[in-house]
Amino acid sequence: MSSGPGAHSAPAPATHDSEAAHDSPRSSSMFSSLRIRNYRLFFLGQVVSNTGTWMQRIAQDWLVLSLTGSSAAVGITTALQFLPMLLFGLYGGVLVDRMPKRPTLLVTQTAMALTGLALAFLTLSGHVQVWHVYLAAFAVGLATVVDNPARQSFVSEMVGPGQLQNAVSLNSANFQSARLVGPAVAGLLITGVGTGWAFLLNGLSFVAPIAGLLLMRARELQVVERAPRAKGQLREGLQYVAGRPELIWPIVLVGFIGTFGFNFPVWLSAYADDTFHAGAGAYSLFNTLMAVGSLAGALLAARRGTARLRVLIAAALAFGALEVVAATAPSLWLFSLLMVPIGIFGLTVNVTANTSVQMATDPAMRGRVMALFMMVFMGGSPLGAPLVGWVTDAYGPRVGFALGGLVSMTAATTIGLVLARLGGLRVSLGWHHGHPRVRFVPRARSEEQLATAV
Repeated sequence: MSSGPGAHSAPAPATHDSEAAHDSPRSSSMFSSLRIRNYRLFFLGQVVSNTGTWMQRIAQDWLVLSLTGSSAAVGITTALQFLPMLLFGLYGGVLVDRMPKRPTLLVTQTAMALTGLALAFLTLSGHVQVWHVYLAAFAVGLATVVDNPARQSFVSEMVGPGQLQNAVSLNSANFQSARLVGPAVAGLLITGVGTGWAFLLNGLSFVAPIAGLLLMRARELQVVERAPRAKGQLREGLQYVAGRPELIWPIVLVGFIGTFGFNFPVWLSAYADDTFHAGAGAYSLFNTLMAVGSLAGALLAARRGTARLRVLIAAALAFGALEVVAATAPSLWLFSLLMVPIGIFGLTVNVTANTSVQMATDPAMRGRVMALFMMVFMGGSPLGAPLVGWVTDAYGPRVGFALGGLVSMTAATTIGLVLARLGGLRVSLGWHHGHPRVRFVPRARSEEQLATAV
C-alpha cells in the first residue's frame, strides 16, 4: 500500500468477507465495509463504547466547570487528557508496530473502562475533587497513547486497502452518531441524577468493544508483519514522514487545527454558561448539533472514492471561516445552527487527512505514522487548550473562538499554497455554470505523485 490510493493488497481466500474487503473504493456503497464480519463486530462494539465516551466527556467538562467555575480549568482537563499523546505518542506508535493489534486493544479498552468506573465511584460517593478528574483524564490519555494508533492500524487489517476509505469514514460516522446520543443522555443525567451516573455507564459500555474483539475470527484478519524490536525505529518513522510531502503537510495542517481550532470543550461550555446563560442543556445542544453536521460529513466522506489533498485544504478553510462567523453570532439559535456546518467541515478535515495519510504509508510504518498523526492532532491540545482557555477567560468566548478560526484559516491557506507549489500547480480564476470558481491547475503536464494527489 506504499504506492498510494491506487494500491491493491495481495489476493485473499475467496470468501464473502474477503471479497468485500477488496472492492474498489469507487464502486463501494456507503456501508460496503460492514459486509466484513470482523469489522462489523468492531463497529457495533464502538457504537456502544463511543456513546459512553461522549457521555463521560460532557459530564467531565461540566463537573470541572461546576467545581471550579473556570473555563481555564476545563482547558487544563482537556490538556491533561491529551498531554500523554504529546509526550509519548511516537513511542506508542513504535510499540504498536511491534505488537499484535487485537490483544493490544483488549488491554487498552479494559484500562479505560476501569478509569471510568473509578471516577464514577468517587463522584457517586460524594468525594470527588477536581484533582481526581485531572488524574482520570491523564490516565485515559495514557491508554490512548497506544489505543489510538492501534485502532487506526487495526482498521486496515480488518478490511484491507480497498475498503479503507469507507471504513475510516464509517468509524467517524460511528463516533459522531454516538455524539448525537451521548450528549443528550448526559444532559438528562446531569440535570436529573448527577454526573456520576454518566461515568458509570461509560465504564460499563466498554464491555461491548471487548466482546467484539474476542468474537473476531483471527484467520480473516489481514495481519501485517510486525516490526522487530530494534534501535532507531522512532527516528526511522520521523525520517520516513519528513521525506514525503504527501504525508508531512497534511500532518502539519491537522496539527494547527487540532491545537487551535478544536477546543470545543472550552468554548462551548463558556458560551452556554457565560454568553447565553443557558446551562448544561445548551451545552449538550451545541454538541448534539455539531454531531449532526459531523455525521453528515462522515457519510459524505464514505461515498467519496478517494481522499484528495485539495478537499482537505478547502474543508480546513471553510472550517476556520465558519468558526469566525460563529464567534460573532448574536443569538443562541443562530450560534446553535452554525454548529452543523462546523461539524461537517471539521469532520471532513479529519477523515480526509486520516485516509490520505494511511493510504500513502507503507503498512510496516503505519503504527508510527498514525501515532505521529494523532500526536499532532490530539497532542496539540495540551498547548492550545490552556492558552485558548486563558484567552476565553480574559477576553470572552467570542475572542477565543474567533482566534481559533483565524489560526485554522491561516494554516490552511499557507499549506495549500505550499502543496500547490510542490505539485507544480497554479491558481486559476474562472466561471463555472455562471458562478466564480477558484481552483488549482497544473502549470505543466507532470507525472509526480503529489500533483496527482492534489
